[in-house]
Order: sequence, then structure tokens, then C-alpha cells
Amino acid sequence: MTQGLRTFLTFQDGAATGALDLYRDVFDDFEILEIEPYGPEGPGPDGTIKAARFRLAGSEFSCADSPITHGWGFTPAVSLWIDCDDLDELRRLFDRLSDGGEVFMPLDDYGFSTRFGWVGDPHGVTWQLNLPA
Repeated sequence: MTQGLRTFLTFQDGAATGALDLYRDVFDDFEILEIEPYGPEGPGPDGTIKAARFRLAGSEFSCADSPITHGWGFTPAVSLWIDCDDLDELRRLFDRLSDGGEVFMPLDDYGFSTRFGWVGDPHGVTWQLNLPA
């Protein structure tokens, strides 16, 4: 039996704290629900995120800093989709999330949406930002 679905973001090199700080700054409805840092006993570096659960844009997420170095990171093949309320919000999210990150598709009319953009934030998480018609 399925107990629920929640996106889990695996960060490396202590990036979870920076990502949580960015999302707290960018999203008005951001809320940390639970957070547990690694202590001096490890296995991750002291103060990095052992487990966190947070809410933003009406969805719940979990994340952690992996104490294991993986040969992979985030990929644009899986991204987070945000429907914005207005053009100002769309532009603000696009600008803030892409600052120090990467723009995959600049804000434009792509046929399936009159105003859409796709960015990777500085921590590697990708966001598809849309203004519904």
C-alpha cells in the first residue's frame, strides 16, 4: 500500500543548507517542517543536513546531504513545475532561481504556453516556470 509521494532531493558537499536558504528567500510559502543536522559523530560532516522535510509552492519535499560522494547529480530530465499566479511572480522566480545557475529555456512563448521558462538553480535543481493562460 502506498503511504504517499514526496520528492526527495539528494545534495552533495553540504549544498542542502544553501538550497534551503535559497528556497526560503524565493518562495513566500516556504516552511521547514523538520530538520536534523549531522553531529560530530557523522557519518556526514558536522552541521550538514542529515534529513529535512519542507513545504513550498503547496508541495512537500525531503532532502539530505549525502555523506557518500556519488558520480551523479541532478539532471534536467526531472524538474519541478511551478504554475505562477502572474507575470511578476514568474519573472521574480525565473530571475532568482537562475541567478548563479543555468537557463535552459528563457522566458518566452513556446506554443504550449504563452509565457514559460526553464532554469537550473545554483544547487542543480531544475525548475519549469509557467504562467497558465
